[in-house]
Order: sequence, then C-alpha cells, then structure tokens
Amino acid sequence: MIHLSDYRVPDYRISTVDMTISLHPTKTHVITTSAFTPNPDRKAGVVPLHLDGDELSLHAIQLDGKPLAAEAYRVKPDSLTLLAPPQTQFTLTIETIINPTANTKLMGLYRSNGVYCTQCEADGFRRISYFPDRPDVMATYRVRLEAEKKDAPVLLANGNLIKKGSIKDTTRHFAVWEDPHPKPCYLFAVVGGDLGSIKDSFTTSEGRKVALGIYVEKGKEKLAGYAMEALKRSMLWDETAFGRAYDLDIFNIVAVSDFNMGAMENKGLNIFNDKYVLASPETATDMDYQLIEAIIAHEYFHNWTGNRITCRDWFQLCLKEGLTVFRDQEFTSDMRSRPVKRIMDARELRSRQFPEDSGPLSHPVRPTAYSEINNFYTTTVYEKGAEVIRMLKLLIGNNAFKKGMDLYFKRHDGDAATIEQFIACFAESSRKDLTHFSQWYHQAGTPEVNIKRQINAETGVLSLHFKQKTPPTPGQTKKAPKVIPIALGFVDPAARSVTSKLHTKTQVFTLDQSEVVLAFPEISPNAVPSLLRGFSAPVNLNTDLREEELLTLARLDPDPFNRWQSLQTVLSKTIQLSVKNIRAGKNPVKHDGLAAAFLQNLKEALSDPAFVALALSFPGEQDIAREIGKDIDPDAIHIARKTLRQHIATTIGAEVLSVFRETAFKGKYQPDAKTSGLRSLRNTLLDLLVTADAEAFATVAFKQFQTANNMTDRFTALSILTHSGHALGIEALKLLEKQFSENPLVMDKWFALQASVAAPATLEKVKMLMQHPSFSISNPNRARSLIGSFAMSNPTQFNRADGAGYRFVAETALAIDALNPQVSARIVTAFRSWRTLEPNRQAAAEAALQNIMSNSGISRDLKDIVTRSLQ
Repeated sequence: MIHLSDYRVPDYRISTVDMTISLHPTKTHVITTSAFTPNPDRKAGVVPLHLDGDELSLHAIQLDGKPLAAEAYRVKPDSLTLLAPPQTQFTLTIETIINPTANTKLMGLYRSNGVYCTQCEADGFRRISYFPDRPDVMATYRVRLEAEKKDAPVLLANGNLIKKGSIKDTTRHFAVWEDPHPKPCYLFAVVGGDLGSIKDSFTTSEGRKVALGIYVEKGKEKLAGYAMEALKRSMLWDETAFGRAYDLDIFNIVAVSDFNMGAMENKGLNIFNDKYVLASPETATDMDYQLIEAIIAHEYFHNWTGNRITCRDWFQLCLKEGLTVFRDQEFTSDMRSRPVKRIMDARELRSRQFPEDSGPLSHPVRPTAYSEINNFYTTTVYEKGAEVIRMLKLLIGNNAFKKGMDLYFKRHDGDAATIEQFIACFAESSRKDLTHFSQWYHQAGTPEVNIKRQINAETGVLSLHFKQKTPPTPGQTKKAPKVIPIALGFVDPAARSVTSKLHTKTQVFTLDQSEVVLAFPEISPNAVPSLLRGFSAPVNLNTDLREEELLTLARLDPDPFNRWQSLQTVLSKTIQLSVKNIRAGKNPVKHDGLAAAFLQNLKEALSDPAFVALALSFPGEQDIAREIGKDIDPDAIHIARKTLRQHIATTIGAEVLSVFRETAFKGKYQPDAKTSGLRSLRNTLLDLLVTADAEAFATVAFKQFQTANNMTDRFTALSILTHSGHALGIEALKLLEKQFSENPLVMDKWFALQASVAAPATLEKVKMLMQHPSFSISNPNRARSLIGSFAMSNPTQFNRADGAGYRFVAETALAIDALNPQVSARIVTAFRSWRTLEPNRQAAAEAALQNIMSNSGISRDLKDIVTRSLQ
C-alpha cells in the first residue's frame, strides 16, 4: 500500500534523457542515457539510486560512458539499484530488450495490428527502461527512432521533428524528435507503423504556425476530418477562454484500435482509441461526434493542465484530470447547449460516481492511499473533481476564478504541483480562506442536504431550514460539514409561463455548517423554492416539496436543470412506490399528472428539442436503485419503470405522434447541436410510440432503420426494436451485421446493444456472441462492448436472482485478467453496489467475488478491486 503521507522528494533529479529505440516486433532495443544530479533537498549522505522496472531484460549498463561493474548494482525484473552513485552529476546509460508483440497488457511499448505504440500513464515507462517512474522527475527528451522502412514508415515521438533519413546501406530509416519542455516519463510516447494521415495547420495567437497531423489506419483518412476540426476549435477556445496558446511547432494525434483508455495526452503526440477519432454519418452517432469533440478537446487542454503543469505524485491526479474535465465541459457547453450539457453531466455523475461514493470503492477526490494506481482513474477523480472546481468558481466568482487560473499558470508553469498549491492561487485571487472548502478533496462520500420550509406563525415569514451530513463510508468515520453552494430562487405558482415575473433571481447561499435557517421576509409563503439550481453542488437533495409543487417547477422554473430535475423527481418517486407495490403483490402505480407534464413539454418541442428530449426521458433503472438504497430487487424496478413508461406513452400517444410527424427532417446530415437536438427529440418520440404500441409502430421504426441517411437514426431505431422484443429487431440486427461486419466501431455498438437487453435469454446470447468471428477478448473495446455492457448496463441480467450473471462476469474477468489486468479490473467494478441488493443476490454476488479471490496469480489490479469490494 502506498500512502500520501510517505511522500519524499526524489533522491536524484534528471535534466536530460537521450533515447535510441530500435523497433523490432519481438526484440526492440532501447538505449536510455539520463543525466542525473543528486537532489539537494534529499537526506544527507550517499543514497542508492533506485530505478523502477517491470518485466524488463537488462542488456547493458554504463556509468559516464564506462561499463558498470556487476557489484556496483543490483538488478531485478522490477527494479535496478545503483548502490553508491556519484554525488555529482553523472550519466547512466541503460540498454534493455523488450518484446512489444507479447505485451498484451498494452502498457509500455506494445505492437498491435502492425503498429508500435506506447502507453506510459501511470507507470508504463518502467516497462520500456529502468527509470525513476514518478511524475515529479521531469526532464527534456531527445528520441531517435529506428525501424525497417516497410514495417514502420511513420516514426513519431514527442516534441518537434529534428531530423529524419535512411540508415546507410540498409533497409532501415530513422527519425529524431526533441521535446524542449521538461516532462515526466508518463508523458513519453512513440509510435511506429504504416499509417495514413491528414494534415492541417493552426496559427496561434502568438503567431506560431503549428503543423497538425492525425494518423490513422490507411484507408480511414477521410474519417478523421471531424476530429481535425474539433482540434482546431479546441486550440482557439483555449486561447480565448483561458489565454493558453500551444507551445510546439507540431501537434500530432494517432488513432489505434487496441488501447486501454479513451485517449492519452502525451506532450505533442496524443494517442487515441480510434473510436474517439474516426467518424462518418454512416457509422457514427451524434453521441459519437459529441464524444470525439469533447475528448479531442480534453486531451489538447491537458497541454497546460497536466503537461506544462503536472502533478507532483499520483495522489494529485485530480489536479490534472478534474481540472481538465471541467475545462472540456465548459468547451462543450460553449460549442453546444449549456443547459443540456449540464443535465447530461449531472446525470452521468449520479449514475456512475454517486454509487462509487456510497460503496466499498469509495475514495476522496484526492486519495490518501492506494494499492494499484490504475484503479484510481475513476469518476470520483475525474467528474467529481470537475464538480469541485465548478463549485469553487461559483463561490469566489468569475473574476476571481480567472485571476486564480492565470496565477496558477504563471506561478507553476514547469512544476509538478499539488492540490494545496492550486487552491492557494484562488485563495490569493479571491482573498478568501479556502481551507474549509478544501474538505471536498479530502473526504469521500456524497453529502445529503435536507431542506424544509418553516413559516413563522406570527409574522408569516418564510424560512428554509438547511441540514447537511455526509454518511460515513466503509472504514471511515463521521464526516465534518462541507462548504456547499446552494443556488436557489423562488417560483410563483400562479404564473402561466416560464417568462412570467418571478419573486427573485437566482442567488447563491453557502451552506458551511451542519444546520442553518435562512429567512426570506420579502418572499410570499406560497412561493415554491427552486433549490440547487444548475446542480450547484454534487449532493443528494431532499426537500419537503409536494408533488404538485414539483410539477409547477417542471412547468415554470426558469432554470432548465431544475425543470428537468423536478419532473425526474416525480418520476422516480412514482416508480419507487410501484416497486413497493410489486414486491407486496400489488399493482404498479399509474400517474395521469405525469402524463400532463409530458404533454406540457411536448408543446415546447420545436423551440428547444434537445432539452425536451431530456425532459421526456425517464430515470434509469440504476438511478432508481440508487434512490432506493437498500434491499434492491432489480426485476421489480424494471417492471415498475416499464409499466409507467407504457402508461404515459399510451396516454399521450396521439400528441406524441403529431409532434413526431412535425419533426421529420430530410436534409443532409450534420453533427451540429441544432440538428442533433432534433434527431434526439424525434427518436425519443419514436421510442415512446413503440412503447405505447409495438405492433403498430415497429414497422415505422424498421422503416427508419432501413432508410436513414445516418447512423444516429439507424442505430436508435435498431435499439428501440431490439429492446422492445419485436421480431423486426432480430431482422434488423442481422442486416446491420451483414452491412458492417468489417467495421469494428459499428460492431462494438452491435455487441453492446445485444448485451444490454433485459431478457432472460441475454446471458446465453452473450456467451454465444463470445464465439462470434468479430469478437476478441484481447481487444479492450470489444471486451468492454460485450462483457462490460452486460455487467454495467444490464441490471436485471447481471443481477439475476440465480447468480448466473455474477458467475459469468467473474469467470470472464479472470480470463481477461491473464491478458489485460486493467480491463478486467474495470469490468469487475460492476460489483460495487452488491451490498445494496436484497439478501439472496448479495450472497450470490459475494460468492462470485470470493471465487475470483480464490484464484492464485490474479493481477494486482484485479485483486485490489475485489479486495476493496469485499471490505
């Protein structure tokens, strides 16, 4: 176990790293020459130099150009130690031999589909060379790549291209790259392969002309055009919004099909999972386009928040990731619809991070200990980390936030920084003590905020009673109150429209104590409080608002988030009541008031289609489970939700059909916000129509599947048919497979869809699909699309009462673990909420986890997740 409290400065610094990498499928030679200097801040005396390694084979070692005597060092596959290094500057040259083809972990240097590629975050560089593999050791790098011309005609590395050419009298060639900016080794990257590319350029606000390149598999160059445009938009936005210009002459992106993550921000050479680069209307959905734009932006924004300023140690991971997620969310909000983006981000946080926060995998935004750092690339670090920064901005104001960011960039450029240093910049810019606020970084768990109204019997003054607590998580004690910004306003229940005069505008109240009472003498006691507007803090909110008041907010609140949230709250409470009835042998609940609220939203369908599409959606089954909290029966939730959807869809069917016909769009496909919003609305309406009457409208969905000029409409129709269980869904699945069997990204969608169907036959279907010619358990995208979708997106079948779903995922995770521990560990996080289930399912889930633990030789990644899940 590694603890934050044990942090010590590195004993030795490195100023320069000079590498020669001779690429070969099974015997790649790596020569690394590093200039070391004893750190004056370390403890006194001669300190051994410890270098990290992982499955390395040492070929040679030299100190200041001379072979090092064997007794001067100790070498193991996972470490190399110089027992008595010189106490002045010295160079150490280490030659290792690695096998990229055998590297199925996809960490370090690996070769897949003929392409050499690296992934060094968090600790992959130690699989390339013995090195102090920690983020606070920063150096400039010069890299010479050599390879057979026919094997790897394209040779890329970090920084700027200095020189390239043929190696005399051979079939080999070389390229030399130099990165002038000091960086930690986790940002090191090289790529070699026979790749196609598209090129463009961008001139920065400082007048630098940057050569842009996106490298892809040959024949797929046209699919990278949208990613290139997204990159240029990102570069311009970062200059405008944060004053950050790019700092090299070259910026390259490489898309590969075998990659553990979504993408990686290596300095000047971003490496991407190709699903977040390649797109065409025929193969990519609107959501694919949105994700490409957002992830391209995210990795580019890391150039300053992650690269120029990196994290001192991995406990500070949220410093680069939470901050950069906040920046990419702001970018998307500016490029598309801010209200819709806010709703989508909040929905994602609640569905993924809130369960993590309340279960055995809970940890603070900045953890204090970890066993395996790869398991802390979590929604808590990323998305909750972004929410903390959003709250900070709300609390100190836009001007102070901007000054704080400018100060951070100026003060810590070139540093490996900490959360404390980051927060200090905003404390200085705002002249506020942010010590209490910083608890958000140190305490795990999702706070609960309870708000009740009080009316003074004598004066008639309305007051709000705020009360907060953060439930203790496993192994943690009672939590102190947090600083919680509550954005609030009041709505006139007698108003007729959202534009009518309201009692007050939005104000922000800071809740920083366990209990506070706030009086509003100027507000009518009949006013309806609109609380936590814009989802101003990542908390669970409980209020005493009555159902009719929530529906009033759903109709009149000027805050789009709360209009959406109010309707979601009524839907959730209704479904929860139905679950109780079903488990008691009673009928599910029907609700005509909700149907009326849906009709109200339909009236605004064409004025804001993207928002209305969200307003017509239902809480997910996992969201309902989270709200119930304990003794959960996934089958009862599924039935309750499905019954309510059918009732509402049937009740408003005529009006839905009318708007559906109005939204027909015949123009050329564009992935912009306006037309994607129209598609989202129309497809939401189609889903309601099929829900109301599958026999009558399945043919409409099938026709859309056949005639659509884009994958959004085609795949949504397929999804609607498949989940409805209609026979046309089976036919459509066969047609899609036939047409796109050679397209891996479309086939990923095809696998994922079938794995998520809430039907008893799905488990056997998933097992059968594992034998499909297009399925490969060693490919992370394919494993996630089939196994991951079953575990994460199919609550009834993963949580089968007979335990078969748990056993299947556990057994499959073990098979994946032998190849790629990171992927297996991520899949097993599906068990994170097993203790909230009803007793029989709890027992079955625990047995499956125990079965994993009983296997000797499981990876550290997988063992860490299972151990914490069982605590």
